[in-house]
Order: sequence, then C-alpha cells, then structure tokens
Amino acid sequence: MLGVFSSSIISPPEELVAAGCRTPSPKTTSDALVQRFTRANGSALSMAVGEDVRLAFSHQNESPLRPRSFAVKDEIFCLFEGVLHNLGSLRQQYGLAKSANEVLLVIEAYKALRDRAPYPANHVVGHLDGDFAFIVFDKSTSTLFVASDQQGKVPLYWGITADGHVAFANDADLLKGSCGKSLASFPQGCFFSTAVGEIICYENPKSKITALPAEEEEIWGATFRVEGPVVVAPTR
Repeated sequence: MLGVFSSSIISPPEELVAAGCRTPSPKTTSDALVQRFTRANGSALSMAVGEDVRLAFSHQNESPLRPRSFAVKDEIFCLFEGVLHNLGSLRQQYGLAKSANEVLLVIEAYKALRDRAPYPANHVVGHLDGDFAFIVFDKSTSTLFVASDQQGKVPLYWGITADGHVAFANDADLLKGSCGKSLASFPQGCFFSTAVGEIICYENPKSKITALPAEEEEIWGATFRVEGPVVVAPTR
C-alpha cells in the first residue's frame, strides 16, 4: 500500500528533511513513485484524491495472515494491512454488522474520534488489538491519520520525495528509490495525525519521541524512538 501527500496536507517531518540533507542521495518525484508502484504491481489500484493526495493498493505478494484492504466511506479513505484480533467486540462497540471487516472498522473508529471531540486519539488506536498498519485520509477535513501496531508486525515506512511530498508505504525498497536518505521506519505503537501535528505513542502518550541520525550504512536516514518505558495495555 502507498499513500502520497503534498505539503498542503502534511508538512515534511524536520527529522527526515535533515536526514536527507546530511547524506544527499538520488530522489524521484511523487508521480514517479506512484508509477513505480503500479508498474511493480500488475493488479494495483491507484487513485488521486483531489490534487494533493495519491493512494495506491495491491494484493500482490500479500501475506494470507495479514491481508490488505481498501475502502471509502463518507469521504474517508482507508488503506489497511493486517488483522484485528478483537474485531468481533469492536464491531459491537461501534454498532457494525458482523460482515464488517478491519478497514471499515478503522473508518468508523476514526469517525468516532473526529465527531466525538474531545475523544482522545490514543484511546481509539489503543483499543485496536492486532497486527496492523493503516493510512486514513479524511477528504472533508483534509486530515491524515496513520498508525502502526505495538509490535511493528506490519512494517510501515515514511519518507520525502524529490518534490517535497510525504509518502507512506509498507515497502522500504519502494520508498528508498524515491526518498533517498529522507526515509525512516514509522515507529511501532505510534500514530500520527495532522490534526495533532506530531507522532504520539498511543500506549504512553506523554512519552517524548525523538529521531536519531542513522549510521551511514543503514537504509534509513533516521530512527524514531519512544523515550522512557512503554506502558503495555492490558489484554482486552
């Protein structure tokens, strides 16, 4: 899965900008990145949401244990990879039919967060028990919401393209070709929302998240880490 967003949606993370400046490397534009994704995935679905967002999705080479899915509802677009172990109880919590899958559940969870303010975002994501990564874009508010599971079982990466777009993908090699060293693994157990403007550890939201410059030989330009002990939520 791939999500590419212009600077009008999300400001390029300073840590990734600095990483690219320290070790300049070849980059490509956001358009070239999307084209590369579609060429590499014969069954890929690619779409533009206005002029500032591109989303792409494919089932190619997906794990049967962590399938990918895509849905749109009420102008909310969601790319999801993985599985939620407590999907049944979450369906009841959000009043969804038994046929609702993970991607529809995440859309409903995001709507609850948006419409029931001040509902804490970390509570919404913290209630998701499973292996997952997802990208949500709300066209009606131009809000981006991205999250990864606590153990990082489903990989997620983000970087900056040559034309300053921020890209999220589950394939590090895909982003490396377009983002150079302005690339990092998205920190596990965390979420990023443009409504909040920062990365937050959802099990310990008061913990500070820092980005350390990576070694020259590493694929990334920076490594994001949660400072202090991470509080693990009890089994739900």
